[in-house]
Amino acid sequence: MKKHNFKNLKIWQDGISLVSETYKMTGTFPKHEVFGLASQMNRCAISIPSNIAEGTSKSTNKHLNKYLEDSLGSAFEWET
Repeated sequence: MKKHNFKNLKIWQDGISLVSETYKMTGTFPKHEVFGLASQMNRCAISIPSNIAEGTSKSTNKHLNKYLEDSLGSAFEWET
C-alpha cells in the first residue's frame, strides 16, 4: 500500500479547518455548556483529522479504511 502524506489530503485540511471553526463557535457557548456540548463538539472535531492522520500511517488499506470510518463516525457525531 502506498503511504499518504496526510497533510496533502484535502479531507485532512478540511478537518483542521473544522477544528478551528468549532473552537471559535464553542467559545461563544454559555458557560454551563463548557463541560457538556462544547467539550463534546471539540473532541469530535479533533477526532476527525486525527483519525485520518493516524490511518495514513497504517500498512494496509483495510486498516486505513477503519480509521477513515472512525473519522466519518466522529463527523456524524459532531453534526448531531
